[in-house]
Amino acid sequence: MTSSAELIELSERRSAHNYHPLPVVIHEAHGSWVTDVEGKRYLDCLAGYSSLNFGHGHPKIIEAAQEQLKNLTLTSRAFHHDQFARFCAGLGDLTGKDLVLPMNTGAEAVETAIKVARKWGYQVKGVEPGLANIIVMEGNFHGRTTTIISFSTDSDARDDFGPYTPGFRVVRYGSTEAIREAIDANTVAVLVEPIQGEAGVIVPPDGYLSEVRALCSAERILMIADEIQSGLGRTGQTFACNHEGVVPDIYVLGKALGGGVVPVSAIAADRDVLEVIRPGQHGSTFGGNPLACAVGIAVIDLLNTGEFQARAAKLGEVLHARLRELVGRGVLEVRGRGLWAGIDIDPELATGRQVTEALMERGVLAKDTHGSTIRLAPPIVVPEEDLIWAIDQLGAAISSF
Repeated sequence: MTSSAELIELSERRSAHNYHPLPVVIHEAHGSWVTDVEGKRYLDCLAGYSSLNFGHGHPKIIEAAQEQLKNLTLTSRAFHHDQFARFCAGLGDLTGKDLVLPMNTGAEAVETAIKVARKWGYQVKGVEPGLANIIVMEGNFHGRTTTIISFSTDSDARDDFGPYTPGFRVVRYGSTEAIREAIDANTVAVLVEPIQGEAGVIVPPDGYLSEVRALCSAERILMIADEIQSGLGRTGQTFACNHEGVVPDIYVLGKALGGGVVPVSAIAADRDVLEVIRPGQHGSTFGGNPLACAVGIAVIDLLNTGEFQARAAKLGEVLHARLRELVGRGVLEVRGRGLWAGIDIDPELATGRQVTEALMERGVLAKDTHGSTIRLAPPIVVPEEDLIWAIDQLGAAISSF
């Protein structure tokens, strides 16, 4: 087999440098563990940015994919297929919404929510054509399309990709008053991550989501919750909004909805919102394809047991309790909820990249962000003893500097 060094060199030479991956080449994976081409095993504590909530190769998800591969993989939405109705009904029941619009990637789902909100604003709320605005948050991450990066506050994501799409107002995350001040007669929606992932797993103040919900209802504005990373069991609830008993007007879902097998995303909303979309106005060749729907049905079935939500809550207590023990020992702050954590490393000690490289040497894979922050998001199936071992390795990695 070709060595890691050779494969990394070839990748660096022949692929665009839009990522800066750790120097590891993964060959196979099962559960919460991956193995590189040389046979070394690592505990996966990133889980594909929460795409692998159910672990690598969950048997029920793989079985559903294999069965569907034998029968039908693609029709396009020009025709009905026998998995589509079950997927939409299942996801509608999971979210408590009337209708579902399936897409593929998270960014596509966000773009879909933006289009629906604008059309709702014009057709239902009565906003003058071309004037709709959507309120978004500082530190947001919703994808990297040209429209989405137009309202990013991350210079790496935004700079030199203009001209930018208008129609967005950026306010401080965690401040309901900032949202209130930005609202005018043409505001159609507030787009918010219940927990900001890319920003470093930033949890808003208690009551924030409830206040946003109440404000949106009072001002006749759609609340759009981007639960692409925070949803589907990651935080100890089906959705992060559940922690405050909040139901948004539009759920934006992706990542774990594809079970780590295929890209699956969707938005879910009630009829009075989503029925503004008519045939020919929005779609996707692959959105809602038979393979994606079969996998999505398996994921929904797993979530309906409640097992993964409960496990994430229980293991999250272990994760955060042990991470807090590192504060003052090279760690400045720990944030997060459930099996999701952001750890701020003392920048005078090391960068986040340096710590993740040291972690990799100790058999743990994680991801840095914004210079000195590390994100941990292991699969929910991770055994408790393995999770504790990983945190011990983090402590050892930090102590090595």
